[in-house]
Amino acid sequence: MSISLTPDQERFVQTKLQAGKYRSVEEILEIALRLLDEYDRSEAEWVEDVRVKIDAAIEASNHTAPIDGETFVNGILERFQQANQT
Repeated sequence: MSISLTPDQERFVQTKLQAGKYRSVEEILEIALRLLDEYDRSEAEWVEDVRVKIDAAIEASNHTAPIDGETFVNGILERFQQANQT
């Protein structure tokens, strides 16, 4: 596999190598790929967490009487005002 870097990416890699923290381009690439994998897994966990919370909210709404938007917003505003008073 051949990888082409932009001039900015190449400068970035060279700067890291010159600083002496990394021994090779391969080491930098290995770390970058590991971090990308961690990021992807973290994002997938976040999506699943949000999905579970949405499902729970939908389930709760099935057992709760509906309220109009004005009542809902007023309730939120009241909670904010109470929180700011303490």
